[in-house]
Amino acid sequence: MEEKELLTNLELELRRGTLVLSVLSQLAQPRYGYSLVQGLESKRVSIDPNTLYPLLRRLEKQGLLYSEWETGGPKPRKYYRRTLLGDGIYAELKRQWRLMAAGMEELLKEE
Repeated sequence: MEEKELLTNLELELRRGTLVLSVLSQLAQPRYGYSLVQGLESKRVSIDPNTLYPLLRRLEKQGLLYSEWETGGPKPRKYYRRTLLGDGIYAELKRQWRLMAAGMEELLKEE
């Protein structure tokens, strides 16, 4: 495996681990998929729609999100929002992320 390909794969693996937290962070208010992609990308978190939609369905199946169809606009859109369970899980994941990030910062300072 070439170095560039290896690095690309490792970066993808690293980013994949943050997607659930990234998505949950944006769903305190109802959002539809495309606006979620745009919002994440505006914060430099890229997510492919082919990754996002299965993730949204999985989080909904796990009870962390609920969805509603909005049919009043020019085209129907499915909006997602965190549930109460999702709010609690998000708060705990955020706490864990901060602990891990602080630990990683300490490790990286040792160089």
